[in-house]
Amino acid sequence: MRKSFWLLAATAFILALPPAAPAAAQAAKAAPKTAPAAEDTRLYAFLDQEFAEELRHRPQLATQLGLKEGQDRLDDISDAATLRRLEWRRSSVARMKAQFDRAKLSPTAQTNYDIWALELERAELGYRFRHYAPPFYSFLYSVHARLPDFLINTHNVQDQGDMKAYAARLRAIPAVLDEAIRQSAASDAAGVHAPRFQVERVIAGSRALITGAPFDSGSASPLWADAQAKVARLQSAGKATPAEAEALLADARAALLPLKPAYDKVIAWAEGALPRAPSGRVGAISLPGGADWYAAALKLNTTTDLSAEQIHQIGLEEVTRIEGEMDSLARRAGFKDREAYYADRERRNPPKPWTDASRAEYLRNANAAIARNRTLLPKYFGLLPEHRMEVVREPSFSEVAGGAAHAAAPSPDGARPGRVYVHLLGLDSDPSPDATVDLMCHEGVPGHVMQGDIQVRQSAGPKFRQSARYVAFGEGWALYAEALCKEMGAYPDLASDFMRLDAELFRAARLVVDTGIHAKGWTEQQAVDYMATSGRASPDQARSEVRRYITLPGQATGYKIGMLKIMELRAKAERTLGARFDIKGFHDLLIGSGSLPLSILERQVDAWIAARS
Repeated sequence: MRKSFWLLAATAFILALPPAAPAAAQAAKAAPKTAPAAEDTRLYAFLDQEFAEELRHRPQLATQLGLKEGQDRLDDISDAATLRRLEWRRSSVARMKAQFDRAKLSPTAQTNYDIWALELERAELGYRFRHYAPPFYSFLYSVHARLPDFLINTHNVQDQGDMKAYAARLRAIPAVLDEAIRQSAASDAAGVHAPRFQVERVIAGSRALITGAPFDSGSASPLWADAQAKVARLQSAGKATPAEAEALLADARAALLPLKPAYDKVIAWAEGALPRAPSGRVGAISLPGGADWYAAALKLNTTTDLSAEQIHQIGLEEVTRIEGEMDSLARRAGFKDREAYYADRERRNPPKPWTDASRAEYLRNANAAIARNRTLLPKYFGLLPEHRMEVVREPSFSEVAGGAAHAAAPSPDGARPGRVYVHLLGLDSDPSPDATVDLMCHEGVPGHVMQGDIQVRQSAGPKFRQSARYVAFGEGWALYAEALCKEMGAYPDLASDFMRLDAELFRAARLVVDTGIHAKGWTEQQAVDYMATSGRASPDQARSEVRRYITLPGQATGYKIGMLKIMELRAKAERTLGARFDIKGFHDLLIGSGSLPLSILERQVDAWIAARS
């Protein structure tokens, strides 16, 4: 569970001025507008207009960004709608290139110009390989669970209109599920079959969502319980009378009832797909044209041209390096090596089933770790988080034993807090408090939730940067945050620092396993065995993680590739600037510049170094 994944939508772009130079900022503000500044303003107005058009076609993204436009609709996931969005993006980029001379823009505006153009390249790749990732096939993103999760955790209800929109979205779910079945059947006919474990998970999750009231006489089903809770909060806040609350609940209940036949159809599709669902060798290499798909997945997730073989070798080298550091730390603790340290630790902290008491204790420790980390930030950051954060349990319909934690940004107004979701099912394989700190550094502070908090409060630059997201940057930052936490003093003792290395070892092992599955033909069991031995994962965790990698090729490689680039850029800055290196300025540049492809990130850091040399 300490190994994690980020479900944040994006980070935004700002024009980053060093916090230590307010006089320079004021001088720049007072200076007359230059030609590049005027051209930048014109570009940003164009991009904001284009992004507003995009949001009209992506209402769920608008909700995620705290906007109410289209909040009674769900995204159209059909091939036809996807092609329309792609054609619109092609036209948009063509118009940008026709209307703007890149050479006349400032370096910052050139970055935004380049990223808008790059998003077209990424959309082209996604559309080309769409049949390899139909809506039910992802262990993390399967549509059967993602839609309820979105309504429960992202659709914020602050007034009666929001609740009516919630019910409208409930009514829209059956049509999305029907389209998901159609696309999955088409992929299946083309020889792209979901792994057996994923089909079984769709069946189990779908049944969980339509079990209980109002579908039968049991306790409230997940969506009905959420609807009741949202309406109760409106009533307690004085925003709905008892009669109005009753009417809202009646509307939500009527909208929920059609979900039973809709999910029954999903279950029927999945049961029909089971005989063809593979197990054993289930990587991209086993699919027709899968090698090309995996190469595209690596490019999309790492924003580099690294090959599968290169990434595999980097993983092996990193595993060896980290194991050496762990041996050294174990010897400092009085043990022969890391294996002796692990054996002693496991003897003192044997895995045990989760209980209500241990879950409550874990959540207390995790929330305390985030609160403590926030107090350590001012020495290392000028940009600080402001909104509330909380660690909560994963919803029951998507929770799995050993599942990966993930984070979500707060809403721009802070009404929805930043959250870390953790799976507390099966065996608690790491019950000691020293295993909590590292995960909260990654998912919470100074990792994902902090990055998201800063993102949603930024206003300079074009608005589309609030949704442009690159795995290598986002996960690379969060993994760098784990190492930074040591520098900040977040790890109270050697035991927690050892678990930091344990988590980094896990991410290095991911490079080996992801490429092993998808480029070298590893079986699921081979990958599980490697994660359990070299990655030091528990049995539940190893199985859950490998299934995630199987259904989301390349995503797990972004973590270590991104972290290595960030550490390389920091080392370059420290080496070049010497005493002029400003740790706050460096971190504010990274976390304040928004999510970037690694090549553009390097360009940003090089410019920052040059300005201070």
